[in-house]
Amino acid sequence: MTIKEIIKLKEKVIDGYKINFDEALELYNSDYDTLTKAANEIREHFMQDKFDLCAIISAKGGNCSEDCKFCAQSAHYNKVVDSFPLLDEETVVKDAKRQKDSGVNRYSLVTIGKRLNDEEVNQAAKICKRIVQEVDIDVCISFGLLSYENFKKLHDAGVSRVHNNLESSRDYFPEVCSTHKYEDKVNAIKDAKKAGMEVCSGGIFGLGETVKDRINMALTLRELDIKSVPMNILNPIKNTPFENNKILDRLEVNRIIATYRFIMPDAYIRTAGGRINLEDKGLSAFMSGANAAISGDMLTTHGINTKTDIEMISKLGFVPNKDLK
Repeated sequence: MTIKEIIKLKEKVIDGYKINFDEALELYNSDYDTLTKAANEIREHFMQDKFDLCAIISAKGGNCSEDCKFCAQSAHYNKVVDSFPLLDEETVVKDAKRQKDSGVNRYSLVTIGKRLNDEEVNQAAKICKRIVQEVDIDVCISFGLLSYENFKKLHDAGVSRVHNNLESSRDYFPEVCSTHKYEDKVNAIKDAKKAGMEVCSGGIFGLGETVKDRINMALTLRELDIKSVPMNILNPIKNTPFENNKILDRLEVNRIIATYRFIMPDAYIRTAGGRINLEDKGLSAFMSGANAAISGDMLTTHGINTKTDIEMISKLGFVPNKDLK
């Protein structure tokens, strides 16, 4: 795709056009500077200076039943792993207050396993209700493949958003995990939306997927009308099947982000796990179409502290937590 064609496609997207697979593939392999600049202009048109900053807590960890090949917490690969049950109310509420004071606007409880059981969901609903009542912060949960009834129970407790990553394309997912299916994820996303919640869903890049897989995942996310899209970069973990995968470089990551912005022009495209491994800590990603981030530590790896993130994005002209839905 020539520079003129990129600019023309950008203008079409701004006018409401939805790009197709072939256009996205050609765009992905086009001139880097023109692609990223155009993506940032699309972001400016649809999202202005808004920036969504969130933080997560590992609310239940270790000894996971699932065999996701990237995960340090899978019992299939790490036989000696620290595990702990669902955290108590006081611990989580105290941490939510700390994160709110640090400057984030959304707080997410993340647990391991295929899904929380009914008793754990009841316990988690009580925790989330307390956070909503005592802390001025939006609450998100990542509790696996819950039923519609359990999503509804959490929504009634004040949870506004559910996180459930697709991880990769439908075609490549079997190379990533075999203990649950892609369609299980899609159905859980639909049930969460039916229960009245927004959905945050994206994936991990650097798993061995092709560019076509990356584009196909973006198109699926668009079909599901996802407006918060975490962009994780694989941080290879020792003893996992992907431990020898090469970490994607900054230019490749920005190329992915820019293409996703063309496909989902009005979404919060969120840098997430692995950003700390980029030499600029994601600075150029926020000039390539991204406008959201998970700040602070991830589940099993270190992240970037919130003060540093707020300083960086403010210098770029973003206004953290402005007019968020």
